[in-house]
Amino acid sequence: MMDALKRGRLLFFLLSVLLLSAHLSACGSTRVTTQPSPTASPITTSIPSSPLAPGAIRLEQFATGLHSPVYLTAAPGQSDQVYVVEQSGRIQVVTMDGAVRAQPFLDIHSLISSGSERGLLSVAFHPDYAHNGLFFVDYTALNGAVTVARYHVSASDPYRADPTSATIILSVPHPVSNHNGGLLLFGRDSYLYVGIGDGGSGNSGNGQRKDVLLGKILRIDVNHIAGGQQYAIPPDNPFIAQPNVRPEIWAYGLRNPWRFSFDRATGDLFIGDVGQNAVEELNFQPDSSKGGQNYGWAIYEGDRCYAGGPACSTGGLTGPITVYTHGDGSCVVTAGYVYRGQRHPRLTGVYLFGDYCSGKIWTFPAIDAQDGEATAQQAMDTDLHLASFGEDATGELYVVSLAGSIYRVTA
Repeated sequence: MMDALKRGRLLFFLLSVLLLSAHLSACGSTRVTTQPSPTASPITTSIPSSPLAPGAIRLEQFATGLHSPVYLTAAPGQSDQVYVVEQSGRIQVVTMDGAVRAQPFLDIHSLISSGSERGLLSVAFHPDYAHNGLFFVDYTALNGAVTVARYHVSASDPYRADPTSATIILSVPHPVSNHNGGLLLFGRDSYLYVGIGDGGSGNSGNGQRKDVLLGKILRIDVNHIAGGQQYAIPPDNPFIAQPNVRPEIWAYGLRNPWRFSFDRATGDLFIGDVGQNAVEELNFQPDSSKGGQNYGWAIYEGDRCYAGGPACSTGGLTGPITVYTHGDGSCVVTAGYVYRGQRHPRLTGVYLFGDYCSGKIWTFPAIDAQDGEATAQQAMDTDLHLASFGEDATGELYVVSLAGSIYRVTA
């Protein structure tokens, strides 16, 4: 998540968000409009020829009144609502006219440590949720551990989870409050991908260590249990047969993979890794990858040598596809999505991402990442604190502002 402890602007916002949220959520927005619920439609894969020009996208206010929202997603097949994760420990159900249901889907505020970069950080619904009712949450426990837990929807109310159904799947001790990662995503292979930061201040070396889970993206099988764990290791994970290496690891050399996403049309993986003091980066992994990429931290910060001296060899490293610096007030990359919706054909195949601190949004044709380098162009400059992007069941995209509002991406 955001590097709050070392960025003054961000710390000031988190201390004052309760007083300012009403003002911030109104800035630069339009009135909420009510539209019919979208229906599932085929995925389109047309390829844009260049990044979108400034002004090519707009944000339409979708929902307001949320408390520090950090993530938005949908359950498979549910085109009539989305789920919004609030950092304080609740998951809210929002219908497609922007109405927030009176009762939260899940409330676990008593189980979590919240504030700064901690809290309830994401939810992922099982690919077969319609039949098994299972979903998974990522949060920081009261002791600070990065925690992945499984829950079940209520047997009597499809809009409520059963809070007594919790099973801890994974608990990773975390030494300080920042660099928790926090995202859970199911891939097209039905395995669960888990982003975990490097452990924060004084723990940057964890990114290159393969005997720890910090500074990694993990890939686990939550449909089976083995080895005394509440999950199994996929048999094709890249380090499964290596001694003194955690077999859960799918990719390493990451500082704080706060947000990442799969292109729903191609399966390609786009990873935003939050930088140290100078450079933010986006990394890429094609769907054909067998995993095992080393994205360089803490040898490199973005495309710049961080370790110094002869340690900064690029041998064995996978470099970022695009980077940007902190010179314009930017400070925390918020990775987004490739647009695969139906409402805005001109956006099809475009990857959108932004920055939490500056509110800027950039784009590039997703196909460019295949060559290992993408030239991003600024498409929008907002006054929002971009905590996350989100994707609904039909591939439409959203922007999540920590101040309490959600916006639809339009063209």
